[in-house]
Amino acid sequence: MAVRTPLYWDGSNIKEMSSAQIDQIVDQVVYQYSLNPSVSLSVVGSAGSLDSMTDTRKTAGAASTSTTGFPSESTTAEPGTVTVTYDKIDQSTASTSQITDTNNKAFPVFYSSGSIQSMSLTDMQDTFLEPAIDLLTTGSTGTQQAGTYFISTSSSVSGATLVSGTPVFTDTRANTAAYTDSGIPETLDQPTTINNYYLHRINGSDTSYTAPLYINGTDLQTYTDAAFETILQNGIRHMATSTTGFRISYNINGTGTNRGTAMINTVLNGSGDYQTLFVNADDYRAQEFPNGTAVTANTYYLKINKS
Repeated sequence: MAVRTPLYWDGSNIKEMSSAQIDQIVDQVVYQYSLNPSVSLSVVGSAGSLDSMTDTRKTAGAASTSTTGFPSESTTAEPGTVTVTYDKIDQSTASTSQITDTNNKAFPVFYSSGSIQSMSLTDMQDTFLEPAIDLLTTGSTGTQQAGTYFISTSSSVSGATLVSGTPVFTDTRANTAAYTDSGIPETLDQPTTINNYYLHRINGSDTSYTAPLYINGTDLQTYTDAAFETILQNGIRHMATSTTGFRISYNINGTGTNRGTAMINTVLNGSGDYQTLFVNADDYRAQEFPNGTAVTANTYYLKINKS
């Protein structure tokens, strides 16, 4: 690993950057990534590339009728289950190109063994880009993870942009209050929404930093912000898609770090609430409604991975 200490001009002298100044450049790399992420997520109607998630809920069993007396509980249909599949998150990876250094002078300079030298591509990666990828792929959701994604039950989160107003997952349960004996035969599926889960992208923050020196012909010169930031953006975008050990990807419940809140599928755990309705001497009705306590059936996490 070749982490270098870049040189800069302080207005009077050439100096080596402090670790704090290098960290500021790493933060700028993160910001540059946020302006044009090379690995992005979108919300689609169906058939997204990330693994699907299922929401399950109980329904009433079919109603039973008799002309002679109430159908017994043993003969009425048990509550059923509705399963809804969510595969709305789609991942795309941009085509990127490696930053080039055709004359071995494109990158910042450092002092070593009595001479001033230009950093190599590996030096650039080790000093600025790899630390930025490490920040981007943590479980935090602050500005040092800008351009990456997380899940929230809120459709509006400070410091982030909602990807779509369409939830990527919805947890529903049977609405037990909607089922009444007087309504037999009740509609089988009467759900209520417990939580919606939304996809967000973290916003960037344009941090200040000290631009390093590079070799311009035979002279040392300070990068313009635009020139240096172009190098940083191209470098981080390519590393995130193509450099083994530092490629960014997302998945559901796979390898990586959880991003945002868990997406929980809850369901009622009862065996059925047997109810009857007398209409007249020739019309006896019975039906089993959903009942019980809400329990967790599945837990899903959006994960960010570095590989």
